[in-house]
Amino acid sequence: MDRYVVFGNPIGHSKSPMIHKLFAEQTGQQLDYSTLLAPLDDFVGCATVFFQEGCGANVTVPFKEDAYRLANRLTDRARLAGAVNTLSKLADGSLLGDNTDGAGLVRDLTVNAGFSLTGKRILLLGAGGAVRGALEPLLAERPASVIIANRTVDKAERLAELFGDLGPVSASGFDWLREPVDVIINATSASLTGDVPPIVASLIEPGQTLCYDMMYGKEPTAFCRWASEHGAAVSMDGLGMLAEQAAEAFFLWRGVRPDTAPVLAELRRQLAL
Repeated sequence: MDRYVVFGNPIGHSKSPMIHKLFAEQTGQQLDYSTLLAPLDDFVGCATVFFQEGCGANVTVPFKEDAYRLANRLTDRARLAGAVNTLSKLADGSLLGDNTDGAGLVRDLTVNAGFSLTGKRILLLGAGGAVRGALEPLLAERPASVIIANRTVDKAERLAELFGDLGPVSASGFDWLREPVDVIINATSASLTGDVPPIVASLIEPGQTLCYDMMYGKEPTAFCRWASEHGAAVSMDGLGMLAEQAAEAFFLWRGVRPDTAPVLAELRRQLAL
């Protein structure tokens, strides 16, 4: 049976085995998917041994940049993201590295939420790997503008310069912004500590702005609560992004795109327990 894993450290909390088990059952695919705790100092050795027989892998923190370096070939979106979250063993034994995170985000927004990003003003909070992975897929939707806001502005400026050829992207500090935007995406880790990035509520146009937090939890995140309190039309967490990036990886491996709706419903149900 074809074998797949998700590499990480720690990894016991991962929902990926359940997600891919449900995808496989739904699509009639025969595969085995499990977690694999990789040593912090030897991801390459661990992955090399696995791929002697394994077919593919998801990669989570802290190994996405290691996977980028391990891959023999990269998709364009992985190259631009500078990180790999999906590895596929090709027929010749070489490894293809992809990054499905940004595609998962865009699909959650455009398909699950039914929200068109074309012509929209998008504000990205943060300038780390999550933002870098999201920029190419977001810019491919032809927004009116993408602003990267970060506490350290020069990090945002480097990303804006790197992706400038793909569309209208600029950099900002958190406290420079006042005018309403159409979409605010929180890609910082602030919600993990119950905090909200230091932005003003005037960025939300009541009844119009969609707010999205890449984090998720049993209860609405701090950012989602803040967004709702200030009149956001829609306030979403990142659970759908988790399901959609997994579906993108499954499609890459198996050539079949699973229906994420029942899987997302089950994830939400389990999260509420």
